[in-house]
Amino acid sequence: MPEEIIRSLTVDGLRYGYRLLPRDPAGGEPPTEPVLVIGGALQGMFGWPQMDEHLGPVADVLTADLPGMGSADPLPPGPGGPVLRAAVAGIIDDLGIPRVNLYGFSYGAAVAFGYARQNPGRVARLVLGGVPTDVGEDRLDYWRRAVEALAEGDADGFAALATDGLMCLDPDRPVHRRELARRYVRRSFLHALAHSEHAADSLRRALDDRPDFSGGLSGVPALVFTGEHDTVTSPEIQREFAGTIEGSRFLTLPESDHWVVLERSEEVAALVTRFFTDRPLEPGPEPDRAPATARLPQQARAGSPTPM
Repeated sequence: MPEEIIRSLTVDGLRYGYRLLPRDPAGGEPPTEPVLVIGGALQGMFGWPQMDEHLGPVADVLTADLPGMGSADPLPPGPGGPVLRAAVAGIIDDLGIPRVNLYGFSYGAAVAFGYARQNPGRVARLVLGGVPTDVGEDRLDYWRRAVEALAEGDADGFAALATDGLMCLDPDRPVHRRELARRYVRRSFLHALAHSEHAADSLRRALDDRPDFSGGLSGVPALVFTGEHDTVTSPEIQREFAGTIEGSRFLTLPESDHWVVLERSEEVAALVTRFFTDRPLEPGPEPDRAPATARLPQQARAGSPTPM
């Protein structure tokens, strides 16, 4: 496996960086354009091991600490979208390539979609997962209470509320490895608070700085996917959003919720890889049914996964 490369950049005076894992030519598979992965509000550059594994044989894999994430500088007050889109442009410019495959999940889906709308000629293919186009009031209430707990110094209470607000806890709606994912997410929130001095500000921004998913998109092949029990934004609403992207595909993954990237990590990585390499999305005869196996990524570094 080739060694990763870490690059440091600035945008609007803010320090940020990205990680490049060069394609492993030993895989022997035809290459596709580099893949830039953008995760949630606290998702850092070291949080996507399953993407390295699946995409590594076919593409350079790029992950980032954008401003407000991981080890990057915090975002200043005000809307963060313009700065984050400019940071994505800085990565692509630094690579010196004409186009990338772009994958955005949860909060990162807003950054990826916004960049693709402004720069469709620089995006070869677009994948958006767990798209928070219309967050329900019940979910926002979890987050408000979580932020209040954090302000009172109750990190454990914050982690519990924030996690439960992003999961489907209805026992009548099966979620693969629900309790395992729930414990992992809670630990990830606590880990982020302990290792990032501006994590709290990033979490508050995720609540207050609501992204804009309007305007549609054309000229970019696109896939939108979600867990069938996503309670942050329902699959029905996400399907409607997918309909605003010309020629897009929409898929749901079974027995999963907003944390589908943890509960169905292998299936998500395989799905994204198939789309970016122009292969059929369905590994078998049922397009929305993936194998019933999943693996949670390892929490190994300070920028470990907390996609929101």
